Amino acid sequence: MDKLRRVLNGAEDEEQGLTAQVLDATSLSFGTRVKWFAICFAAGIVCSILGTALLFLPNGTKLFAVFYTLGNLAALFSTCFLMGPVKQIKRMFEPTRLIATIVMLLCLALTLCAVFWWHKKGLAIIFCILQFLAMTWYSLSYIPFARDAIIKCCTTCLN
Repeated sequence: MDKLRRVLNGAEDEEQGLTAQVLDATSLSFGTRVKWFAICFAAGIVCSILGTALLFLPNGTKLFAVFYTLGNLAALFSTCFLMGPVKQIKRMFEPTRLIATIVMLLCLALTLCAVFWWHKKGLAIIFCILQFLAMTWYSLSYIPFARDAIIKCCTTCLN
């Protein structure tokens, strides 16, 4: 809308800097961001469920590992639509999330390595479980005091 106003008022795009033009051309409306977030997140869930269903087929461990990993990547990528990719990466590597992020990304890579290069199906399943735990711990870091509540609950249950 601002661009239309500038054109109608006689202001040329040349008055804007190159950075402003790029940001103007790549910005998405809030509704579009939410729609693409929902699409990516739903695709991630579908991939994860499909991978779990494929686990019980012959040679299904490879398909399970690939689809489960793709599902987690799609779910992680979906949040880029809400806050933008640069802000997402900055927030991923904040000190409170650094360990969870590294473990999660490492498990994503190690799952695929276990299936395709090492040919260890059991190890791939273990890495998928670790993926789930790391992704959960990473996601809980965005909810205030959620990690503290989980830690307190677990320590109470174990004592």
